[in-house]
Amino acid sequence: MKVWLACFLVLFALAELFDWLQEFNLPLPIYILGGAFLAVASNYEQIFGSYFADPSIEASLEQPQLDSLTPSTNPITLPVASFVEDAQTSLTDD
Repeated sequence: MKVWLACFLVLFALAELFDWLQEFNLPLPIYILGGAFLAVASNYEQIFGSYFADPSIEASLEQPQLDSLTPSTNPITLPVASFVEDAQTSLTDD
């Protein structure tokens, strides 16, 4: 009986909270500022943390030098392309 009473009270509290939240409105600028704050807070380590903690950031700011400007001589084979060609030829034979 205690479990049923506890479940009833929890569900009742959740239903009342849901009704209260449906009537709760904030102006649009508050939503925009909240979204901007969440974006900065979730990316704080990427934005600020790496610049202060990583001493090699100065070396990474230099542009890398390319050793060779010629394209690779190794051909790239795509097995999916041959599968599509086989499927197209089998469709035209039917």
